Amino acid sequence: MGRGRPREFDTEKALNAAMMLFWRHGYEGTSVTALTDAMDINVPSLYAAFGSKLELFERVVSRYIEKPASYLPTALQQPTALKAAEKLLHGAIEMVMKRGHPDGCLLVHGALAAGPGADAARENLNRCRRRAEEAICRRFERAIEEGDLASDVVPSKLARYIITVIWGVSVQAAGGATRADLSDIAEQALQAWPR
Repeated sequence: MGRGRPREFDTEKALNAAMMLFWRHGYEGTSVTALTDAMDINVPSLYAAFGSKLELFERVVSRYIEKPASYLPTALQQPTALKAAEKLLHGAIEMVMKRGHPDGCLLVHGALAAGPGADAARENLNRCRRRAEEAICRRFERAIEEGDLASDVVPSKLARYIITVIWGVSVQAAGGATRADLSDIAEQALQAWPR
């Protein structure tokens, strides 16, 4: 008896559904069964189209960075470092408060509370968070070269500060903070901006 024809599905919709699940429940908290249900595909189709659960997670993380978290590269194009920092903080707030998005940030919550089986997923997220911090640092280095930031500012420290506030906004949102609460955090953080 021949094998049935593989089930066809909309890859974009399937990836979006997987992204929402991983974003909401993290890597380990998302089962293959939950993924296939949400993506409206069967297990063989999932593996045939995306490889392993880890490979699917990696594709989802890339999608997340390109879509919901795309505020970061956009913010770094601002004409001054201060404007970039403002756009980063407010972009993070917009993302975590957007209707239909799970609370928090996939890069922060995706594999923090996970066992040894999630080491590869956790390291992928660590790399993504490091790359975000490095991109901010490069923007602040450029600002010093352009005379927009004082030469005694340490770009790596300032970048670490801003990214820590951004990740903190995510944690606060996951804990139920309101948009006003998060805006207060951003405003307070910007008061520490080097003059």
